[in-house]
Amino acid sequence: MSKLYLMITIGNRAKLPDYISLYHQEHLDRHLVMLAHGTAASEILNTFGLENAEKAVILTVTTASVWQTVKRGLQRTIRIDVPGTGIAFTVPISSIGGPRELAYFTEDLNFERTEEETELKGTKQELLIVIGNRGYSEQIMDAARDAGATGGTVIHANGTGMKRAEKFFGISLSSERELILIVSATAKKNAIMQSIMKKAGLETDAKAIVFSLPVTDTAGLRLLEPEESEEQPEGEPKPEAAE
Repeated sequence: MSKLYLMITIGNRAKLPDYISLYHQEHLDRHLVMLAHGTAASEILNTFGLENAEKAVILTVTTASVWQTVKRGLQRTIRIDVPGTGIAFTVPISSIGGPRELAYFTEDLNFERTEEETELKGTKQELLIVIGNRGYSEQIMDAARDAGATGGTVIHANGTGMKRAEKFFGISLSSERELILIVSATAKKNAIMQSIMKKAGLETDAKAIVFSLPVTDTAGLRLLEPEESEEQPEGEPKPEAAE
């Protein structure tokens, strides 16, 4: 699945309809949209002629070939290269939990599944992205913890393309969604994803969908990482675990 990507768009909130319209032309109509606020100081906004720092963040599953077409559209139509307009980038997807979920995200994208590994190989950590009905984050996290997850971050969002869900899942998905981010050891990823699908998946009220992205490096997760042998300076004792 190395040719499947998560496209992340961050742009002026007022231009959100323009982004959605452009993506729809390329059959990208399943998005997760979050409202955000930029951090630029007022003098910087004035310099670039911007009125405010209100942003929209759009998450979209795409393929390498579709991304190249979308990128040209962003440059020519949205003029995204003009400072202050926005940015868009892609991250390779490691896996998507379930064949129906994969079909839902990739319909009309001419995507053919292969057995190739993700482009980022040998990563020790993965970022699990769980999309579920609003108000069910605790059920999702309980399922994740049962398989070894230690915590997650919940973000409120709105989904688009939910009507298509009935075609693939035989159910209706609410547009009021929650995005849950969980960083997990790669060795535990499959177990956590399977637990979420079983205990908080489409057959439950949470209606959760989960996929993962490779993480190249981390800080702040020392206790979750396996101990690595390090050379000790001569004459210094090895540190002992606190009781």
